[in-house]
Amino acid sequence: MKVRSSYGRERKAVFRWLVLGCVLIGLMIVVGGITRLTQSGLSMVKWEPIVGAIPPLSEKEWEESFNLYRQTPEFRTYNSDFSIQDYKKIFFWEYLHRLLGRILGLVFLIPAVYYWLRGYFDKKLKRSVLIIFSWGLFQGVLGWFMVKSGLKDIPHVSHIRLAAHLITALSLVLYIYYTALSIKYEVRSGHSQLKKHISLLLILFLLQVTYGAFVSGLKAGLMYNSFPKMNDSWLPSEMMMYIDREGMSSLFLNGGWVQFIHRWLPIVILAYFVFVLIRSRKWNLSVSQKLGLKLILTLFIIQILLGITTLIYAVPIELGVLHQLVALLLLMAVTFSLFTAKRKKSYD
Repeated sequence: MKVRSSYGRERKAVFRWLVLGCVLIGLMIVVGGITRLTQSGLSMVKWEPIVGAIPPLSEKEWEESFNLYRQTPEFRTYNSDFSIQDYKKIFFWEYLHRLLGRILGLVFLIPAVYYWLRGYFDKKLKRSVLIIFSWGLFQGVLGWFMVKSGLKDIPHVSHIRLAAHLITALSLVLYIYYTALSIKYEVRSGHSQLKKHISLLLILFLLQVTYGAFVSGLKAGLMYNSFPKMNDSWLPSEMMMYIDREGMSSLFLNGGWVQFIHRWLPIVILAYFVFVLIRSRKWNLSVSQKLGLKLILTLFIIQILLGITTLIYAVPIELGVLHQLVALLLLMAVTFSLFTAKRKKSYD
């Protein structure tokens, strides 16, 4: 992998712009994790993309906002003892999360229009920019769709919608990152076998992250806080009752099963990755392709150890957020490895 010979001033600007977008979305994901762990996500009961950028400024406005929150199932079920000062604390994280989304929109839109008009984008980049823009809009709408699920009948958001919201955010980061790599670097020699295995690995990691979101949404991380056993058993007996009653749907609806899959799927993925590493010793890999595999292995081991620690200590906020951040870095390492493994193509 080498820097493109045509990597001039215009492409440098576009590359840095895309990397900044990755950083901002990553920051949004971190703040979103804090919002979730502090139970702050349902504090803002209105979706106002424009005027919602201004928070309550007077005591009267704070009272009006608090009164709207008092009508939610979450307040009636969990937070009926909240004072307005308590409300301001949870409001802060959800407001910051949405504010970052607005800032990200401007950071993307304004340079995109400028670069487009100045001719910085070729045909392929124009298509990528339109995909990123549409993806970002969809992500914002999906975020509100998630929040709505906890404002009417139940005191929490749907864990299915939470997982969809997280996966689309992560996928957007990975797509932007891959696009940025394509602008700056070219692959001298691809490797079809490596590409096949890394593609499958990416799917498995996204499945693991999906189950992580299920664990978060169902608060399943608080159910069994021991490892490797789940309390005194490898497979608690009450979990079989859910299989009998709910069938296969219990694999993503029941907190016990969700935690069981989330804690053991990484071991399956690790075994598969070790198999890939053993096979790769016979392949003639480039320096960058070897680097990608090393990054994946290092971050994966850190993530497994961090996940076990987070579970044992019953998901403290700091460890929970760090666990989510390392998951993002791991997915980016897999994306980097996938990029280095792709077949050499000309860039339009």
